[in-house]
Amino acid sequence: MGLALSLSLGATGPAAAAGPQDDVERGRDLLLQYRCGSCHAIPGVPASRGVAAAPLEAWGRRSYIAGRLPNRPELLARWIVAPQSLVPGTRMPSMGVSPADARAMTAYLFSLE
Repeated sequence: MGLALSLSLGATGPAAAAGPQDDVERGRDLLLQYRCGSCHAIPGVPASRGVAAAPLEAWGRRSYIAGRLPNRPELLARWIVAPQSLVPGTRMPSMGVSPADARAMTAYLFSLE
């Protein structure tokens, strides 16, 4: 309830970006489904112990995506869908994630403080 209330009041920061709890839980499940943990270590996502890419703990406190883009929910969702369109040549692959799935994944990642 508190998170939903802070969102409706226009709160800012990582907690406001997290989204409703259903999106957060769905996002965690999607990170597992898309096997993001093959490359990344992601807290709370089973079998996410990858070391080929940056660990994603405390994502909500980060300043940048891929060291280049401001860490904002809308940009992170776009990054998850089409990373090459934002940072050509990045090692992050396009995994066929839909925009709706990317928004839920973003909600989970921003819940990690």
